[in-house]
Amino acid sequence: MAESNGSRPPAVFAAPLRYIQGEGALHSLGDELSRLKSERPLILVDPGVKDALAPQLESQSDATLVDFRGEVSPGEIDRVAAAAQEAGADVIVGVGGGKTLDTAKAVAHPAELALVLVPTIASTDAPTSAVSVVYEDDGGFLEYRFWGRNPDVVLIDTGVIARAPVRFLVAGIGDGLSTFFEADTSSQTRQPTMAGGPPLVAATTLARLCYDTLLADGVAARQAVEQQIVTPALDRVVEANTLLSGLGFESGGLAAAHSIHNGLTALHETHEYWHGEKVAIGVLGLLVLEGKPQALIDEVVDFCLRVGLPVTLSDIGVEADAETLGPVAELACAEGETIHNEPFPVTPAMVVAAMRSADAIGATRRRLLERTQELPVVCA
Repeated sequence: MAESNGSRPPAVFAAPLRYIQGEGALHSLGDELSRLKSERPLILVDPGVKDALAPQLESQSDATLVDFRGEVSPGEIDRVAAAAQEAGADVIVGVGGGKTLDTAKAVAHPAELALVLVPTIASTDAPTSAVSVVYEDDGGFLEYRFWGRNPDVVLIDTGVIARAPVRFLVAGIGDGLSTFFEADTSSQTRQPTMAGGPPLVAATTLARLCYDTLLADGVAARQAVEQQIVTPALDRVVEANTLLSGLGFESGGLAAAHSIHNGLTALHETHEYWHGEKVAIGVLGLLVLEGKPQALIDEVVDFCLRVGLPVTLSDIGVEADAETLGPVAELACAEGETIHNEPFPVTPAMVVAAMRSADAIGATRRRLLERTQELPVVCA
């Protein structure tokens, strides 16, 4: 065995076996199931999209359709797993948003079944990863579950994405916005990522491409979804939200932004807001916490304002006072949180200060852009 003293741990890059994206891509679901030699797929479907997608889903022979009940909780995972076992399922198919897909992962992987994920919204970077984010029944963050195997197929129909409410796409942009900043931090500290080792240059490069794509095409992609049409800008942003961000976060690493998100989930008033909306607040906190140049912070805040992401705590129903933010910061700094991938020790007091400062910057930039008439009126 080679001597390991003083050597760096090996870097790891993880990815799904197949990624398929395009308008009308859902029609290839049957071909993908045939390629996996599936005879009895179980399709876990978000009821909100079930009627619209029923023709394609019901055409799968001997498929068992199970409605998702809304939360990636231990009880819901156990319920769907029991249904899969009873049906003798040989492949698990998740159809819906990030929570539906994370539940499908949590059913397929322990049972060693093939997994096909069909995102119907581009709201998170969950589909490509080997991670499920598990919550309590009331929506509070519980834990990450790591599966060690990525999905066999991720299939995303941009026509379906274009017909979904615009808020979902914007939330995905918020989630994707964190990817480069957290991967950049992780590349400095070389802490193990969710893929199992320090990041390769490939992961940080994809993360940077994600950021650049969102800034270049985010507003145009939003406008396309408002018109329910597929455009090249929408195609690029869906790829950034889903593939680039997914590969970037899993193999590039997380840091303060997602820990702040996890802390925010402890506040009941944030539960009506989407993952990516809270992550956007975490991004602004990270930028202040790390002492990034003001020009960069202003760039990110202004982009959030133009695309329709929150920039102040009041945008997600939270008061910007130390008493309210104290428990958020304590949870963000809990043992095992990714905030400890930052290149310096982080305390709850530092997190509270960063969040309050970011909140003030967001409010100031909003007033400035409104006064100069540079800020279009958008509503997620």
